[in-house]
Amino acid sequence: MVAKISIGSSLYGALAYNAEKMNEAHGRVLGANKIVLPADGNINIGAMAENFKAFMPRMGRTKKPVLHISLNPHPDDRLTDQEFEILAREYLDKLGFGEQPFIIYKHEDIDRHHIHIVTVNVNEQGKRLDQSFLFRRSKKITTELEEKYGLHKAQREKVSPDTPITKIDPNGDIKRQVQNTVKLVGMRWQFQSIGEYNAILGLYNVRCEMTDGKVNGREYHGLVYFATDDNGNTIATPLKASRLGKFASRTAIESKFERDKEKIDIKSTKRQVSDAMAAATGKDDFIAKLKEKNIDLALRYNADGRLYGVTFVDHNNHVALNGSRLGREFSANALNLWFNDPTAKPQVQQQPRQLQGQQSQGQQSPPPGGGQQTSEQSQPNQPQQQPRQKPSHSDDFDYSPVLPGLELFQTGPDFDPAEEAFARRARKKKKKKGRGL
Repeated sequence: MVAKISIGSSLYGALAYNAEKMNEAHGRVLGANKIVLPADGNINIGAMAENFKAFMPRMGRTKKPVLHISLNPHPDDRLTDQEFEILAREYLDKLGFGEQPFIIYKHEDIDRHHIHIVTVNVNEQGKRLDQSFLFRRSKKITTELEEKYGLHKAQREKVSPDTPITKIDPNGDIKRQVQNTVKLVGMRWQFQSIGEYNAILGLYNVRCEMTDGKVNGREYHGLVYFATDDNGNTIATPLKASRLGKFASRTAIESKFERDKEKIDIKSTKRQVSDAMAAATGKDDFIAKLKEKNIDLALRYNADGRLYGVTFVDHNNHVALNGSRLGREFSANALNLWFNDPTAKPQVQQQPRQLQGQQSQGQQSPPPGGGQQTSEQSQPNQPQQQPRQKPSHSDDFDYSPVLPGLELFQTGPDFDPAEEAFARRARKKKKKKGRGL
């Protein structure tokens, strides 16, 4: 049996979560302590919250007084409602919360039925209960209960970089599936924006949205995750990042954006996309040729049906890249024109496949300035020209080009007597000055 403990500040939020399961006919109340339960079974969240507050001081220093605990037996353990309640009460007694106000819910939204417990960790005097080694003590208690009642040993599922990522199963544990997907995508993939992040998550029927606003005058910036079907429709209650773990938070994801900017190399992906575009005849053919190269194309359209976002998801390099990062010809605007007009296909510049400076045998590269070829690049059977040398000092003259067959009659540098006399005087002054020093 696996116990998961969440410590928080929102009593209403914990009660509302369980009440929602009841409203969806996926949960019911099994029992409570010091909490008045209505005879008709219609739970009023506000009245229940007041019951809890009656046993809590109005002014307390504990910032997170709420405990939300889930007890998850092995799938092979089929327990009755009474057995679930007995386990919950004995677990709380051993943990030291048996005399606290609490309420026990049973959830049946997945095949593995389990229970949730909402309680508080402060007494009527406002003193916080002992929480030292809480998780360690909880693990010891669940092991004792497994041995006492002959239950199967259930271990928390471990996620490693090699764990396969699968699409969300609507009949499974939605929260756990979203949690694993977000964790594995963060461990395995590289991305630099929320659009690229969503392009990867969308492959597994998960969507992420940023939330910004103010509560009681304080700004908040967070993320909310949604489980979807193959058409992108939401199939379950949205999950705040705080319910999944720190790895899913906005701070963690934005930090990853910055780290991945330094790691991502687009050359390989750009070459594959360029080859696919050069050979494709249209949208469907382009998508098919990318699929052959193990690259998915995520397209985002606005309400008017215009393409406004393009992301290439490269499974070979585990990287997602918006089209504009690869080049203008791969941007949403360029692809939108092409998809609507086959004659407006972007011109693709083929990526070089050899090291810079390497040339195939027999090929010559043009001179940088587009001018005449040097003697090494001249055509066969033509006399070679002397290379034009760069002047070594300011008094040098430019050499005139040598005319083939007329070397003996070539003109030399012009001679100016006045210039020569001035140069001699300058050299003499320099020598006298040197001797004087």
